[in-house]
Amino acid sequence: MNSKGLKAFITDWRIALLLVLVVLSVVAIFPHIDEEGNLASNLQYGLDLQQGAWLQLDMQAEVVGYTTDRPLEEFISNLSTSLDAEVLQVDANHLEIRKYYSQADLESRFIAAGGQVTSYQQGVSKTTADSVKRVLENKINSLGTKDAKVNTLTGLNNVVRYIRVELAGVDMNQAQEIVGKQGRFEIRIQTTGNQTEHVLSGDAITSVQVPTQEPPGSDNWGVGFTLSESGAAAFRAAAIQYGATTDPANHYLLMLLDNETVYSAPLSDDLAGKIQNENIRQLFASTGSGNYGSQQATNLEIHLRAGALPVDVTIAGSGGVSAPLGERYKQMVILAGILALVTVAFVIYYRYREPYIVLPMVLINSSEIIILLGFISLIGFQLDLPTIAGLIAVLGTGIDQLVILTDEILHEGKVPSSGLYMKRLTRALSIIVVAAATVVIAMVPLVLMDLSTLKGFAIITIMGVLVGVIVTRPAYGKIIMQVLSK
Repeated sequence: MNSKGLKAFITDWRIALLLVLVVLSVVAIFPHIDEEGNLASNLQYGLDLQQGAWLQLDMQAEVVGYTTDRPLEEFISNLSTSLDAEVLQVDANHLEIRKYYSQADLESRFIAAGGQVTSYQQGVSKTTADSVKRVLENKINSLGTKDAKVNTLTGLNNVVRYIRVELAGVDMNQAQEIVGKQGRFEIRIQTTGNQTEHVLSGDAITSVQVPTQEPPGSDNWGVGFTLSESGAAAFRAAAIQYGATTDPANHYLLMLLDNETVYSAPLSDDLAGKIQNENIRQLFASTGSGNYGSQQATNLEIHLRAGALPVDVTIAGSGGVSAPLGERYKQMVILAGILALVTVAFVIYYRYREPYIVLPMVLINSSEIIILLGFISLIGFQLDLPTIAGLIAVLGTGIDQLVILTDEILHEGKVPSSGLYMKRLTRALSIIVVAAATVVIAMVPLVLMDLSTLKGFAIITIMGVLVGVIVTRPAYGKIIMQVLSK
């Protein structure tokens, strides 16, 4: 190929797009030698390929189906008092009890409160599970722990019993400390200027409600919480002493978690007047309106709990990978990838007995893996064993599709004319697109379901199929025609 032909070949949009993506992927991966002389990159490795620990937490709560002829608020109040636990309504027929009781214990308590148990399932509602997940993620992120994953395992009835926490780079003792550690929460009041005085600690807050709109149906979001008797008295005394009841605009209430301000606002005029005359235990912290107010309310709920989970949990299972074992797994994965690529090249050579066909196939296949690794590195996705399995699956399906392209073009055992070549190439690509769509449809449920260990496999398989259909298959079609024409 002369220089003019080479320039036309490289500037073809299919070849140019492939080359640009490969270069950008290499930059994103950034292979380099670290300070210790070892090969390093921007790739993040999951729990399977480096030291780390995982914990599976069991929710000590239950979702109970019920019937009652009592007024609902009265029934829930009686039940909450009897059980000494927070009782929330999940829907018209189910309650969530945030404390563990056996079904037999609950049946007698329900009867005494004026109701009856119709179903029993240990775990929590999807809303509470999401709250647990946010609290754990907030706690882990605040401690600067990297490469952490928190996944809820939801049943078909939307009841979540287990939540799995994976912490790469930490040992088991440190993982248990991170999950169990509670932050230091306090409420302070502004006195003069920027000076503040301590009012309450987190232990004065006896319960925290989920974010709600106040008044109901409005667009104003916030979080309600309850103070203990002594906490309410201390809050009133401080508000009166520092002038927050008579001049609330100049005496803001501040909430701090581990010495960082997470909420700051004055008392409302209505609340200031009430506190002037009596202790108020039920408080509502308004966070604003719209999506911003809703998100701020969600964050404030976590802070008010001071890192404590809304339900008790026990460790149902745990495990970990030592640093030497993780390194060994990493070496085995690299070896498996190389062997897979070599085996594929050997089989293709055995089929076609033509190096000029084998080489483009292997290079195209390798470029797919590089592009996927660049994508993984760019979004901070973790490389674990299921993700590696997805890459190897892409390697296999990619070769299948390249064989379809090559066989379709060489249908009669000879190089077709340009017009016939385009017709056959279009037909082959249409077959590949249909096959790719089938793979994507098959993988989508694995992405959407709470099967955390299979999500990586499904996501990488889908991405590999899309990269193949959009980028590498058209580029291979151009390359193989150039090869066959020679």
